[in-house]
Amino acid sequence: MTAAHRKRIGFLSFGHWQAVPGSRTRTAAEAHLQTVELAVVAEELGLDGAFVRVHHFARQLASPFPLLAAIAARTRRIELGTAVVDMRYENPLYLAEEAAATDLISGGRLQLGISRGSPEPALRGYESFGYVPGHGRSDADMAREHAEIFRAAVAGTPVARADPQMTGSAGGLAIQPHSAGLGERIWWGSGTRRTARWTAQQGMNLMSSTLLSEDTGVPFDELQAQQIAAYREAWRAAGHEREPRVSVSRSVIPLTTDEDRAYFGGRAEENEDQVGFLEGVVARFGKSYTGEPDVIARELSGDAAVQAADTVLLTVPNQLGVDYNAHLLESVARHVAPAIGWAPAPA
Repeated sequence: MTAAHRKRIGFLSFGHWQAVPGSRTRTAAEAHLQTVELAVVAEELGLDGAFVRVHHFARQLASPFPLLAAIAARTRRIELGTAVVDMRYENPLYLAEEAAATDLISGGRLQLGISRGSPEPALRGYESFGYVPGHGRSDADMAREHAEIFRAAVAGTPVARADPQMTGSAGGLAIQPHSAGLGERIWWGSGTRRTARWTAQQGMNLMSSTLLSEDTGVPFDELQAQQIAAYREAWRAAGHEREPRVSVSRSVIPLTTDEDRAYFGGRAEENEDQVGFLEGVVARFGKSYTGEPDVIARELSGDAAVQAADTVLLTVPNQLGVDYNAHLLESVARHVAPAIGWAPAPA
């Protein structure tokens, strides 16, 4: 792993809010403002990234760019990103404008994860947004088509004809603003080895979560490591010049206080992989790492995919509030992360 691509750790928030007993994130306003505050704390702890999940028609974060711009305004070093934006719901050109503006505000810190997305509460919710797959096309096909248009726009490719009466030219017009370098910081959320190879061929970085929509019977981390290896092999075969980045997500809960044990103690069943059906295919869900810090550190250091990736995104229980999640991130940074080769980013 190069110095430029040292092991990085960030947090990933789904941004849930709900006015139920025990929730410290009861409103949408609290979910957004607390995400900003947690990003500030994460930077102070020396962590490397603040990422948000995007869902629609749910009490979760849905519009990432105002939120990420607010994080950018309150921080100076930490990466900010999405994991992931569901391209079935997106106008590619508007997305390109929003992403470029956010990247410029952040000083080039945006790491933009996009993908076909995951199951949503709404049945074919993207159709309510005005996007319907063409005849003989699937929603996954549409997501890739949107991604292709989006990436061309981000690269500065003209996407509209100029009006000669307004511009004095009949040439093409590119989306504005343009943020140089953003095109190399686009990631695709992949759930299989096949889509990982496609991601490499397209020249995008790879995001792999705690779910793979395939199962071969081997442990999750080994299957995910195979996915990463297939991605890197395809990247080399494609002849891309730059070195790609790869992230994986993990749930890591060190039990260091009575509060930790009250919330998360006794969850041994989550410390094993789970296999089930998702959207008609067999899927394997990665285990959580919950327990004593030294045990977690030892187990995580043996996680094949964590070792293969350059970035690890820690999913956080955001409804427990900023103070608890700050404690959680500090516990991971202090007691667990050094075991996987991480060190705090320079101040």
